[in-house]
Amino acid sequence: MNIIEFLLKELESEAQTTRKFLALVPFDKAQWAPHEKSMKMMPLSTHIAELPSWISLGLTTDELDFATAPYEPIVVNNNDELLAIFEKSYEGAKEELAKAKEEDLIKRWVLRNGEQILSDMDKYGIIRIAFSQTTHHRAQLGVYFRLLNIPVPSSYGPTADDQNF
Repeated sequence: MNIIEFLLKELESEAQTTRKFLALVPFDKAQWAPHEKSMKMMPLSTHIAELPSWISLGLTTDELDFATAPYEPIVVNNNDELLAIFEKSYEGAKEELAKAKEEDLIKRWVLRNGEQILSDMDKYGIIRIAFSQTTHHRAQLGVYFRLLNIPVPSSYGPTADDQNF
């Protein structure tokens, strides 16, 4: 198995877990956050739904410049719309990964804000960041669920609410 096949397998596994979390997002708590420094529930959830698109972005571009492409938040009104955003991001990532060659992964990719270089890495690095950010923010969402008494789904093992692996 080559690295692309491993990444595709990981993408599918993470997608299964992410779907469970996004399906439980409480839209009546869209503006809730556990702390003033924390992201609100809805921006956090839509960010998680969009994160697979960073895989596509990394494979189809050489950089992202926030100065010329500022982030436009996506507005969703329910779990179906949130999951649709995720599925679009996931399908795009899967499609681009399936087309990629291992030699594509070592090409340079830069994250910048105008002249300020925020990160200079290879395309494999931005793919890893997309996976890591998904895991990080999904865990954050799990804490939100716990504080709101929403059962936390299993991810890499059981939770107090879900004994499945």
